[in-house]
Amino acid sequence: MQDQIETSAEAAEAAALPRCYEVHSDPEAKSGAKDLPGPLQKPVETKSPAQWAYERLILYIQNFEKTLTGDQEVAMGFTGGDAGVMRIEGMGYFDPDIITFYGSDATGARTQLVQHVSQLNVMLRALPKSVEDKPANRIGFRLAADLEES
Repeated sequence: MQDQIETSAEAAEAAALPRCYEVHSDPEAKSGAKDLPGPLQKPVETKSPAQWAYERLILYIQNFEKTLTGDQEVAMGFTGGDAGVMRIEGMGYFDPDIITFYGSDATGARTQLVQHVSQLNVMLRALPKSVEDKPANRIGFRLAADLEES
């Protein structure tokens, strides 16, 4: 083991850089991102709470979608109240602290959730895809591609 000497600036920057760490009971389970995309490697202090939550949610959605079959799509469940489940069809943020989800509910009705980052509590769920003869919708990959381009 080598001891590495860092300047105080390097130590402060390393402490502010995002990290993702997960452990699963199943050793074959897919874990979160090991190599974070470029936009997520920027120091957290340079981002609004909304942008920071948005970027991490993209990774969670994308990683969740990797575990789905071709007959499943990602949806999210809500805690508290009777809001039910929303099939995720879009996502965005409004600085400094609002996240919004676009989609449809179990009846196919258009839905939008606007949520403050301090109240963010999302449960990702696998639902059967909405249209039988079309490939499953993979919103996480589109969101990640947009993040890389911006």
